[in-house]
Amino acid sequence: MNFTKLSSGVEPQQIINELNECFLAFDEIIEKHRLEKIKTIGDAFMCAGGLPKPNDTHAKDAVRAAIEIAEWLKNRTESMPNALFREMRIGIHTGPVVAGVVGKHKFAYDIWGDAVNLAARLEEHGVPGKVNISQATYEAIKDTFNCIPRGLKEVHNKGLVSMYFVESIKKIENE
Repeated sequence: MNFTKLSSGVEPQQIINELNECFLAFDEIIEKHRLEKIKTIGDAFMCAGGLPKPNDTHAKDAVRAAIEIAEWLKNRTESMPNALFREMRIGIHTGPVVAGVVGKHKFAYDIWGDAVNLAARLEEHGVPGKVNISQATYEAIKDTFNCIPRGLKEVHNKGLVSMYFVESIKKIENE
C-alpha cells in the first residue's frame, strides 16, 4: 500500500484522523467476530483469534473479519477517493502462539511464536484487498469458504509456503 510514502506530504493530524477512523471500524469488526486486538504498528493492525479464551472457530472468525475489513475499506475508498488509507494486505495463519504480558514499564498484552511470524509473512506476500491464508488456515476453513490456490511462495526464513486467496463464503444448503 505504501502508506508511508503516501502520507509523507500530509499533515500529521490528517494521518491520525484517517488511521483512527479505520482502526475504530476494525475494532468493531474484530469484536463482532470474537477476535482480540493485539496491537497497531503504524498503519498495521494485528489481531488474533482463539484467545484469551480458546475456541474452535478462530480461523473462520478471522477470515470472516478479514473479508469484512477488506469490504469496509473498499466501500470507504468508493465514498472517499482522496483518502490516504484505501487498501491493505491481509495475511492469516492458524497455529499455536504464546500470549501474555512481559516487562515492567509500558507493558502490553502480546503474542509470540512461529505462527505470528508466518502470519506476518503471509501479509507481506498478499495483495491489497485480498485475504491471503496459509495451508493450515485453508484446512480449517475449506468447508466454509471458497479459496483459490496460489501455489508455493518463497518466504523469508520459512522456505516454500503454500498460500491461498479466500474468494467467498460457500452457499450453505437450506439457508
